[in-house]
Amino acid sequence: MSMQDVLEHLQRLGMSGYEAKAYVALVAAGKPINGYEVAKRSGVPRSTVYETLGKLVARGAAYELRGAADATDYLPLPPHSLLDRLRREFDGSVEALQTALPSVVAAPEAHPIHNLKDGEAMLARAGDVLAGARRDLFLSVWPQELRRLEGQVRQAAGRGVEVSVMTFGKAADPFGEDRVGHVYEHRYSAPEAVLQDLGYRLIVVVGDRREAVVGGFGRDGSAWGVYTADPAVALMAAEYVRQDIALQILAERVGADELNRLFATDPGLLRLLGRGRAPNGA
Repeated sequence: MSMQDVLEHLQRLGMSGYEAKAYVALVAAGKPINGYEVAKRSGVPRSTVYETLGKLVARGAAYELRGAADATDYLPLPPHSLLDRLRREFDGSVEALQTALPSVVAAPEAHPIHNLKDGEAMLARAGDVLAGARRDLFLSVWPQELRRLEGQVRQAAGRGVEVSVMTFGKAADPFGEDRVGHVYEHRYSAPEAVLQDLGYRLIVVVGDRREAVVGGFGRDGSAWGVYTADPAVALMAAEYVRQDIALQILAERVGADELNRLFATDPGLLRLLGRGRAPNGA
């Protein structure tokens, strides 16, 4: 991790840019140093370095050491102690807000729905759905996207969420040896045929049948999608994944040839297909 990464992470945990630079300078010094040395080592302007150090002292990230002639040196709180303290403060704030925030939130006039402008936004919002699930998750994804989400999928299963994943193509099992979720590979229809028909890689992520992310990744690198907390839409998205999984299981049990025969000879099934051919392209 670069020094810039360290500074950015400290800022994400609540420090200002100057505070992060000053703290890192104190830690790197290995001994108490005065404000002049902090400014010289960190790049914090001399005009603001003492104000910055005062803020670090106020938050408990540094300590003042009074020396001879009223000279003041500064000593950092050791990094492991700082991180433990920040973690406790963060966890305490989250716990307090879990109780406090719902009491001030007005009931929405309508279930939220919003567009997702690109692939990164879509995967980030899908991660939110994965993190928020408490009962069940349904995913229909391609290996490229599953690799980005597998850590959060595994975490959800680890906290007791029932996870069902449909993959379009061979993908690494996100559950590893834990076997705490269910993964199905899409063979009927073949992923290549699906991609040829749609022209993009569809992604569906549904949490607790109350919120969903649905979108697509184009072959040219483009991506589009929506997030919705409309339970009716989320339920339909979950049923899409559930029924696709059921079809894969059925094809494995009775054989693809028998399913092809049924699709080819039943007018009702042909009408639902809408293309006058069996699902696997036959």
